[in-house]
Amino acid sequence: MDLDLVDQLRERHPAWRLLRARNAPLILSFLGAHFIDANHGPTPAGHLTAALDDVLLDLHRTDPDRYPSEPQAYLDDWSGTESGWLRRYYPADSEEIHYDATPALERAYRWVEGLQARSFVGTESRLHTLVELLRQIVHGTEEDPDVRLAGLQRRRAEIDEEIAQVKAGDVAVMDETAVRDRYQQFSSTARELLSDFREVEENFRALDRSAREKIASWDGGKGGLLAELVGSRTDIASSDQGRSFQAFYDFLLSEDRQDELAGLLAQVQAIPRIGADQRLRTVHHDWSDAAERTQQTVRNLSEQLRRFLEDRVWLENRRVLDLVRSIEAAAIAVRSSPPPDASGVGLEVDQPGVAVALPFERPLYDTVPASAVDSLIAPEEPDPAEIDALLEQRFVDTARLVDNILAVVPPRSTAALSDVVLMFPVEQGVAEIVGYLSLGDQEQVAVDVDDTEKMVVEYTDPDGVARRVTMPKVTVTRR
Repeated sequence: MDLDLVDQLRERHPAWRLLRARNAPLILSFLGAHFIDANHGPTPAGHLTAALDDVLLDLHRTDPDRYPSEPQAYLDDWSGTESGWLRRYYPADSEEIHYDATPALERAYRWVEGLQARSFVGTESRLHTLVELLRQIVHGTEEDPDVRLAGLQRRRAEIDEEIAQVKAGDVAVMDETAVRDRYQQFSSTARELLSDFREVEENFRALDRSAREKIASWDGGKGGLLAELVGSRTDIASSDQGRSFQAFYDFLLSEDRQDELAGLLAQVQAIPRIGADQRLRTVHHDWSDAAERTQQTVRNLSEQLRRFLEDRVWLENRRVLDLVRSIEAAAIAVRSSPPPDASGVGLEVDQPGVAVALPFERPLYDTVPASAVDSLIAPEEPDPAEIDALLEQRFVDTARLVDNILAVVPPRSTAALSDVVLMFPVEQGVAEIVGYLSLGDQEQVAVDVDDTEKMVVEYTDPDGVARRVTMPKVTVTRR
C-alpha cells in the first residue's frame, strides 16, 4: 500500500481511530458483546444506556475512578461524527433514539479478536474449500458440453465407488482433528458472514444518502431526477454485490433449505468431540435477521422514492421547498469540513422591540355592580291533551283474518295472500295487511314470506283512496 494512503487511513478511518481511542477496551468489550456476539440489531437508547450502566457499575466496584463519565455521555461520544462507531437515528415507527453498530466497529472488533492465541489452527479444511471453489469456477464457466459431461460422469463414478464401499462395510469416518478443523472454519465463516451483512447494509444506506442529496440539490425537472434515482437503484441491484445478496436472501427464504440447514446444525452441535459453540446453534436465524435489516434499508429507499412520486403540493409549497433545499444544500457543503468549534455555531436574532409598560397606564380599580339573575323559569300554560288520535285508532280483528284464509284456502293447500285479499278486500288499510303478516305460525294457518320475489296488493283505504302496496311475496297455508 502507498504510504500516503496508509497515513490517510490512520487519521480518518473510524476503525483505526477506535483502536487508538482511550476508551477502546470499554468500547470493544461492551459494544462487541451486544451488537456482534449477541447479534442485536438497532437498540433503543434507554435499553442500551441501562446495559452500559450495569457494566460501569460492576467496574466501579473494583475501581471507582475507571471510566467516570455517565453512560449517556459515552454513547453520545461513540455516535458522534468524529467517532463513527455507532449510528444514531430515529426509526420511522418510533420517537426514541436507536443505536446500531457500524462496519468500522465490526472490523476493529474482528481484528482484536484475531489477536488472541488459538490452540488449534486448521488448514486441511480450507485447502479442500479452495479446491472445491476452483472446481466450481472451472465447471461453471465451461461451455463445451462434452467436457461438462465428462466431469459429471467422473463425479458419478466417484459416488458409485463410495456407495460400493459403504455396502461392503468399509465406512471411512472422519477423525477428531478433521472434524475440529472443519468446524473451526465453519464458525469463522459464519461470523464473517454476519460482518459482511453489516457492510452491505452500510453500502445500501450510502445509496439512500446519495439519493437524498440528489433530491436536496437538484435544480432540473422531476423527470430527470426520477431517471437518476431509478438508475441508481437499478445499478445497485444489478451489481455483483446486489446479485450476490439477493441470491443469498432467496436461499434463506427457501423452506426446504432452511429445514436442511437447521437439521445439519443440530446434528453437528450434538457431536460431543467438537465442543461446539452454542451461539452457532441458531446462526441461521441471525443470518435471516441481518438480511431482513438489509432489506429494510432497501425498502426505506423505495419508500423515499414513492413519497417523492406521490407529492401533490409541489407548486403550492415551492417557496418552502426552495428554502429547505437551500438549507440542505448548505449542510451538505459543510459536511466534509465542519467548523472547528461546534459549540460556537449558532444564529443571532435581534429583538424587534422592547415592550414598555408604565404603571400609570393601568386603570384604577372600579367596582362592578352586582347583577340580579333570576334563574327560575316561569311555568307555561298547560296544553290541552289531544286524544282525538287515540280515539281514531282502528282495531284489526285477527280472528276475522283467519276466517278469510280458511274460506279461500282448501285444507292442506297453499295460496298467495293477494288471492285472499282479492276475495276479501282490505277494509282497514295497511294495518290489515300487517295483521295478515302477524298471524305467523298458528294452529290452523301458517304464513311464509319470500324476499326473493315481489307481489302487488291493491286496496281502497277507509277514506276512499285507491292504494297499491309492493311487498315480498307472501303465501298462506291451511293445515
